[in-house]
Amino acid sequence: MIGLSRTDIHDDAKQSSLQLPSVELQENVHTPVVTGSPPDGGYGWVVAGAVSTLNCFTWGVAATYGVYLAYYLTSEFPEATSLDYAFIGSLNFSVAMAVAPPATILTRRFGKRPVMITGVFAQAGGFIAASFAKRIWQLYLSQGALIGLGIGLMFIPSTAVLSQWFEKKRSLAQGIASAGSGIGGLIFGFATQPMITNISLGWALRITGIIVFVTNMVAVLLIRDRNAIVRPPQLGFAIYLLRRYEVLLLLLWGFIVMLGYMTLLYSLSDFALSIGLSRSQASSLTAFLNLGTLIGRPVIGLASDRFGRIDLAAWLTLVCSLSIFCIWIPSVTYGPLVFFSLVSGAILGTFWMTIAPLSAEVAGLREVPSLLSLAWTTIILPVTFAEVIALNLRRPNASRPYLYPQIFAGLAYCVAAGFLFELRRVKRRKPSSDTL
Repeated sequence: MIGLSRTDIHDDAKQSSLQLPSVELQENVHTPVVTGSPPDGGYGWVVAGAVSTLNCFTWGVAATYGVYLAYYLTSEFPEATSLDYAFIGSLNFSVAMAVAPPATILTRRFGKRPVMITGVFAQAGGFIAASFAKRIWQLYLSQGALIGLGIGLMFIPSTAVLSQWFEKKRSLAQGIASAGSGIGGLIFGFATQPMITNISLGWALRITGIIVFVTNMVAVLLIRDRNAIVRPPQLGFAIYLLRRYEVLLLLLWGFIVMLGYMTLLYSLSDFALSIGLSRSQASSLTAFLNLGTLIGRPVIGLASDRFGRIDLAAWLTLVCSLSIFCIWIPSVTYGPLVFFSLVSGAILGTFWMTIAPLSAEVAGLREVPSLLSLAWTTIILPVTFAEVIALNLRRPNASRPYLYPQIFAGLAYCVAAGFLFELRRVKRRKPSSDTL
């Protein structure tokens, strides 16, 4: 045994106390100092507001593609087919998810801000370029791939940030942030069709591009992370996580639920036209869907923190399935469809609202960026092909053209709920992994 004098012990203790973790993150003189464990408030609420704004003018705008889809199916680009338009809308989601691994790696190397600012220019450029498209392949590149690229470069780096600022109020903060997509969908859901009708398709796209550029740039400049404290690995493709059964259950839930989500989101407007509603009524259903998102997501976030994130996500996924079978399929008039839009709007996007908090519970806070990168990669195929499958299942000359797509969406939500209920069972047998 090595002997130590009282002075040595005192000096060692003093040195150890100086080495205790106490990290400060200060990007510039105006940036608040970030220290300690998740503060559950403070500047975190500013970050929540900024992420909400980002969701408003990325996913909120993307959610109104159904209005463009209904217009394109009867108007523009005579050489195009319905499948072309379905693929273009799907590219908003699939390209955004496909860039997750490189975006995660670039964020680790260069920081989130350069990556996100690049995304701001890409999304706005996509809308403006689409306004000049004369051929369908140009629409693929602009309103499809370029907008999707921009959304991905902004969304991927921002998703994991909120979990670093909140612990007990994590789902509430995520609900507030996710509600931003509802605000954007509500605004552009009501505004897009009148802009197309009154000032042309081209100017509707240009105005949208200008608006998203200004608002997203402000939001990006306000977002701060706590990576200096959390020190996440930020791996583009963390294969080792796939060895965990609970991770596989979470990813399978995301894969299946996206089949139902994309079908419902993009089919609702054209379904309304198929039962004889007007274009204004059809576009307003998209707006009501997003109004439900705006109201429902903060409430669901608050309930998740109180009653359990996995439990509530599982039940909401199942309820969405029931609402499709019990409300959407029997609806043949405007009133019931408005009710369905409000109800489903609050719960159909449960994945987007809960995936970050669920990732923290399943894999731990440090692994959130890496697990999210896996989640985004997992849903590339369903977000790309779900609406294509739905349009192939559609029977245009039948009395109920969208019956098979509706059944497809309802079954997808039902099966997805089963994976979350199994995850709930597994997690109840294991200690929580929500640690640094």
